[in-house]
Amino acid sequence: MTQIHPTAIIDPAAKIGADVNIGPFCILGPYVTLGDGCRLDSNVLIQGHTTIGKNNHFLNSAVIGTQPQDLKYTGEPTRLIIGENNTFREFCTVNVSATMDEDTTIGDNGLFMAYCHIAHNCHIGNGVIIANATTLAGHIHIQDFVTLGGMTAIHQFVKIGVYAFIGGKSGVKKDVPPYTRGEGFPYIISGLNSVGLQRKGFSREQIAAIKEMYKLFYASGMNVSQAKVAAHAVPSLTAEQQVFLDFIDTAERGISRYRER
Repeated sequence: MTQIHPTAIIDPAAKIGADVNIGPFCILGPYVTLGDGCRLDSNVLIQGHTTIGKNNHFLNSAVIGTQPQDLKYTGEPTRLIIGENNTFREFCTVNVSATMDEDTTIGDNGLFMAYCHIAHNCHIGNGVIIANATTLAGHIHIQDFVTLGGMTAIHQFVKIGVYAFIGGKSGVKKDVPPYTRGEGFPYIISGLNSVGLQRKGFSREQIAAIKEMYKLFYASGMNVSQAKVAAHAVPSLTAEQQVFLDFIDTAERGISRYRER
């Protein structure tokens, strides 16, 4: 049964699903759609053309669907789309997009910790963890099962590949290939996210295949162009190797580089 605290302010036009719990002093705007089973603890603000799927949990003072922090934005009814089973911790902020041709999107099963910020036109995949006080600029693409350490800053238009692990207090200005780990300001690749891959059920054979592709780009002495030629010549690429190579082929900001510690 849906429960709404008497101090909450819900616009009559907002669409509220079944079994929703809305706590004290929450505010929902007229263009909000809130899916079944969602929970808003207290002082949660949800505005804009925001569509939220089932079973999302918004803790105290999360601010969702507000206008983009972009001087080019002129007030269009831009959108934010959130999937299912996400947790947004205290003071987390998420903006709608700045342009009508692209939504801000968040997938399923994510954890977004206190004070993190997801800006306009970002695309966040499934199973993503973003730790405290991490800041994403506009137009960033975070693929599935990425982990971002606390107090990390990501430059606009950066893309981070699947299963990557970004250490805390990093500054990321270039694309981060799938399956890798690193840290630092500026951000430096330090190896594969082997422990994370093992925890996600990757076999030894799969990890070994990824490592062979990784070594071409980070331990062969070749530049990126030369490594691409060598990688495309590898016969019968595995699915994971193809993901790695496809990412680098489409990297528009260049890829983060390696340095031995």
